[in-house]
Amino acid sequence: MRITYPKEVDIIFKELRSSGYSRYIVGGCVRDILLGKEPSDWDICTDAKPEDIQEIFKEYSTIPTGLKHGTITVVVNNKNFEITTFRTDKDYIDNRRPREVEFTKDIYEDLKRRDFTINALAYNELVGLIDCFNGQRDLDEKIIRTVGNPNERFNEDALRIIRGVRFSAQLGFDIEAGTALAMTNNRELLKNISNERIREEFLKIIMTEKPSEGIRRLVSLKLMEYIVPELIECIGFEQNNSNHDKDVFNHIMEVLDNTEKDITLRLAALLHDIGKPQCFTVDENGKGHFYGHHKISAEKAEEILTRLKFDNKTIDSVRLLVNEHMSRYDFLREKSYKKFINKVGIDNLDRLFRLQIADIKGSAPPHDFTNIENLKKECTRIINQKEPITLRDLDINGYDIMNLGINQGKEIGDILNYLLEVILESPELNKKELLAGLAKQKIQQIDFQQKESEDNDSN
Repeated sequence: MRITYPKEVDIIFKELRSSGYSRYIVGGCVRDILLGKEPSDWDICTDAKPEDIQEIFKEYSTIPTGLKHGTITVVVNNKNFEITTFRTDKDYIDNRRPREVEFTKDIYEDLKRRDFTINALAYNELVGLIDCFNGQRDLDEKIIRTVGNPNERFNEDALRIIRGVRFSAQLGFDIEAGTALAMTNNRELLKNISNERIREEFLKIIMTEKPSEGIRRLVSLKLMEYIVPELIECIGFEQNNSNHDKDVFNHIMEVLDNTEKDITLRLAALLHDIGKPQCFTVDENGKGHFYGHHKISAEKAEEILTRLKFDNKTIDSVRLLVNEHMSRYDFLREKSYKKFINKVGIDNLDRLFRLQIADIKGSAPPHDFTNIENLKKECTRIINQKEPITLRDLDINGYDIMNLGINQGKEIGDILNYLLEVILESPELNKKELLAGLAKQKIQQIDFQQKESEDNDSN
């Protein structure tokens, strides 16, 4: 077997070799090559110490990205490459990080500290493939297995428990029985892992080709209670409704698999019915209903994503999509279409339609998308007309309203919203002087109402 490196890796290897140091590509890039995939990153390891690496590459830009752990990032042709010194990790603390890192000259010592056999691979053109832990065999057999004792590996870094599920989901591999058992037995160690780290691994599972498989494995290994425990209540929750041929959990999984690889859309699909168990009622005919479940699900989605430390933009978008996923209208007035577009936002409009289509696909047949297609058609038509739809489209702003004598923020907002209502009905009025005149009339009306109220109070 011979691997062809990118020219930048060749440059790095030549520099290390000419300085008398060994060098290997290692980990995920070797794994991907053996799987016939193009590596996204080329990680390099060497017996050169960090200060040696910085000296060797002093003519290049270097970044001490992980100096304590022996990692220097070298920039070659505007591309970043991590070069890490062979090391052993000693005395892990908090199931997250080693108390001490010791540099070594032995590649074997470096490989045996790694998480899974399929990642404990190294290669260079002189030695060939170094595979001390049968990683190639596990690649051939499509198995995820820890390097050495799984309990030790997970105690060193508990995030490896979820990483193992992630690799399984990404590669379509099974998890070796002893490794899977250790994942379940050590699951409480995940309490020591930050929500940010858990979120990043969970997102990678969500973004796989068939995300339901990773989610189901998290459930079967009893790991979901440390990520989205609210989902567990949906498992086996029958809907007792002819519109659904699956329980809530399996419906969610079907919807999730029917969405494209868009993080916001996938999260909305996962959480769109998360509040259903809380809303379940049965009528006199034994038919199940989930009145208001979209609102409860939106609230829960916000709680879950906040807990997992998502950014505000993602949280707001997912909450909106979940809250609006039941909005399927047969016919609306022109103004109502515009208000719908304004409420959802142009950026999320297509996501909402895709979520609604996936929701129908996850329900009992026959699948009728007519309402969604008509709504999408009308919204597209209105957007293409480029008529004012949002407050940003008004030919007047808050400063202009202040110049008319209104200083309080709420009243300014009320007047702008009033003007938007007018413009949604009559877009031809969206001219600054006309809007200013309407605003003055509204201000006079507000002043009159306030004076009348004060007079009534005094009497």
